Amino acid sequence: MRFIASHTTRFRYSEPVYLEPHAIRMRPRSDPWQRLTSFRIEIEPEPVLLSEAVDAEGNDIAQAWFSDLTQELAIRIAFEVETLREDPFDYMVVGDGAMRLPAKYPGDLQQSLAGALARCEPGSDAASGFVRPIVERTRGRTLQFLACLNEAIYRNYKTVVRVHGGPLPPSKTLKARRVACRDLAVLFAECCRAVGIAARFVSGYTEHSARTDVNHMHAWAEVFLPGGGWRGYDPSQGLAVSDRHIAVAASVDPRLAAPTTGTYRGAASTEAMDFEISLRSHAGTSPDTRTLQG
Repeated sequence: MRFIASHTTRFRYSEPVYLEPHAIRMRPRSDPWQRLTSFRIEIEPEPVLLSEAVDAEGNDIAQAWFSDLTQELAIRIAFEVETLREDPFDYMVVGDGAMRLPAKYPGDLQQSLAGALARCEPGSDAASGFVRPIVERTRGRTLQFLACLNEAIYRNYKTVVRVHGGPLPPSKTLKARRVACRDLAVLFAECCRAVGIAARFVSGYTEHSARTDVNHMHAWAEVFLPGGGWRGYDPSQGLAVSDRHIAVAASVDPRLAAPTTGTYRGAASTEAMDFEISLRSHAGTSPDTRTLQG
């Protein structure tokens, strides 16, 4: 599918502040399954330096430095991207270790995936208790487990919009019933780690949310399967990720996949944060155009 999008985020302060360096992860991926064909970023006030790089987990990142006092920060991006993965299961798992649970990766992969295997709540058995009956029902078969886990989370939780704040810990999400997509992405990843499957958090966009009255960025999870690489699962939709998701950033720590991170100096409070997203999709017919504000 082909997507054309723009995304503006504005932060307003009650009085002038000095902006510390900001990290911006808003450039979509470009890889064998997603081709970024154009990208533009504009920032007001204009940074004295804008440096683009790749972070430790392979995400494109822009670092912005500022010099003057300001009462508003606006970040605008525009991009075109083609998503190419129509079949989310176009692979075969290599080796027997990852096909049965608990999953076991070869030694070289085990070291590379250490961060994605580490539990985010190491002292909690909540996720282990949640997945136990799913493991039994699927007889420890990895691919069936992933599908059933995705379906179980989707059917048991209602997804709502929560604009501010990070994702809930998995133990709190399990006790809730109305949660944000980022909460479910973290829960899915923790459940996978509980049975030895490497998993990470992903931020981006989805065509599904463009059909609603108000659009937001979306979150889901990816798991690593030898022979398949990183493969996405979206528990808030109950889907394996294909060409209707646009991946932007991925990390074992959701904070490191946030679109914008930074601080400021001054006595002001953040009076408001608002955004505007325009998303158009095209799949062989006339583009479906929606301009959405939040």
